[in-house]
Amino acid sequence: MIPPLTLVDVGSVLDGASGFIAYPLVFLLAMIPLIEPFVVIPVAIGLGFDPVLTGLAAFGGSVTAVVAIVLAGHRLRAWWTNRSGSTPDDPAESDEDSTADDSDDGSSGRYERARRVGERYGLVGLALAGPPLAGLHLMAVVGAAIGPDDRSTIGWLTAGLAVWTALLVAGSVAGLSALESVFVG
Repeated sequence: MIPPLTLVDVGSVLDGASGFIAYPLVFLLAMIPLIEPFVVIPVAIGLGFDPVLTGLAAFGGSVTAVVAIVLAGHRLRAWWTNRSGSTPDDPAESDEDSTADDSDDGSSGRYERARRVGERYGLVGLALAGPPLAGLHLMAVVGAAIGPDDRSTIGWLTAGLAVWTALLVAGSVAGLSALESVFVG
């Protein structure tokens, strides 16, 4: 029997890295769904990585993933429109999935939360609230669907990621300092 898919043990991967290779690993791990900057930044800083370089690497990986998703979403919409003659989110084309219950912990519940934030607060609200609510990948998918164009979508999502990256770095450094003062001093 094949074992279930397990998440990458971020701490072990980063702990084994040394020197220059450590920050490209942070970059790559920040692009992986479910790991994202919310996991990789605190772990890397807790392992003693430089907070500024960790933040920059994680931010770069996150923005790379968002740009790829938004641009791929644009191409997919264009392909769908050419193929079917309607946009993917036409009300006539939709089914009963729009009433999904967000109590589901799976990606459909996360997608619905992100979609509702995007519809209620627009692209700016999605950029600021989306990463912790639904993750950056679903945020990028919803942003590509509701954004007026790729440039503004990528710009706002990048700004939101910059805010969350800065908060994560600052929170991780403050949390580590608090733990050190309790246990060391």
